[in-house]
Amino acid sequence: MTETLTKLTYQTFQQGKNYFGLAHKVLNSQLLNLISPPVEVKTKPIPPEVIQKLKQRHDRIIEADWQDVERGVYPASLLFDNSWSDFFRYYPMVWLDTLQVHQRANQKRHQDFSPNISTDGYPSYYLQNFHHQTDGYLSDWSANLYDLQVEILFGGTADAMRRRILAPLKQGLKAFDSIPPRQVRILDVASGTGRTLKLIRGALPEASLFGIDLSPAYLRKANQLLLENPGELPQLLQANAEKIPYVDEHFHAVTCVFLFHELPAAVRQQVIEQCYRVTKPGGVFIICDSIQVSDAPDLVPLMENFPETFHEPYYKHYITDDLVKRLEKAGFENISSEVHFMSKYLIAHKPVSEKTTALDGEQSDRKLMV
Repeated sequence: MTETLTKLTYQTFQQGKNYFGLAHKVLNSQLLNLISPPVEVKTKPIPPEVIQKLKQRHDRIIEADWQDVERGVYPASLLFDNSWSDFFRYYPMVWLDTLQVHQRANQKRHQDFSPNISTDGYPSYYLQNFHHQTDGYLSDWSANLYDLQVEILFGGTADAMRRRILAPLKQGLKAFDSIPPRQVRILDVASGTGRTLKLIRGALPEASLFGIDLSPAYLRKANQLLLENPGELPQLLQANAEKIPYVDEHFHAVTCVFLFHELPAAVRQQVIEQCYRVTKPGGVFIICDSIQVSDAPDLVPLMENFPETFHEPYYKHYITDDLVKRLEKAGFENISSEVHFMSKYLIAHKPVSEKTTALDGEQSDRKLMV
């Protein structure tokens, strides 16, 4: 009875978030049309059957989320992990930011930063107002609003999509079952506000967690968020994923959530190769990002509209990019993929080298001799 009630509560909670996100978008659109009519954007009409398919996809990811709880992948408490203090504090700020975002979009100001923001030392592709957001990824204002803006954009499913990495992550780590949990090292690349790391901590309370991100503002927000968790605080570093500042074969698992669609093609390959370098033989690398054309041809109108509605300069190339080929080029093997709602998952494994196999054999022989 308790389990049924928890499931019903979760479904109701998610539906409430979905309706809230929809209501926000409708009200936002109506108010902006009154205040400042938008410049015409070349978007394609969305057929009614596509909207229905989105509803079905939404229901399926909510069911998959619950099934992972039932299978013990993570505790039910993660389903309700929402910071209400942040919501009530920052939701009014989302509305205050709306007019700036609208004006920036209308005027096509895509590299617009506040005078006090230093842009020195960052790669040019990073200096974008992705989603037209104020200061891109380089201010505390942006970091404070980001999670709420993304939740509204995806109708309350952003965390549900992030949680889909947890089952393949735990499955991939079974290759290291002989290692004490505290010695298992997991790196989250482009960790942003720390949401993914917080979810990983909920599923793997004893693992040693690490995160890198280019934005000092987002790392400050991540530290604030991760301090709420009991246990060891993840180690965070400001770093470019094109040159991950860790030694070769250091991590048992590497994750990367919602990064690749915001990278130029050549940089995607470089980041994948860096992830391969720092992953241990036998380790797992998991990507979560937007769906691609090959995953859902019926949703192509939505994918094509996305970079027109939001500033996403590398998205059009991303949706037709062959990520499996890129992973194989880096050296990964045994690559599988999944699709949940509007996100795609690639689970890739680093092969066990002959050297590693030989060392494991020697260790087994020693154990037998003892």
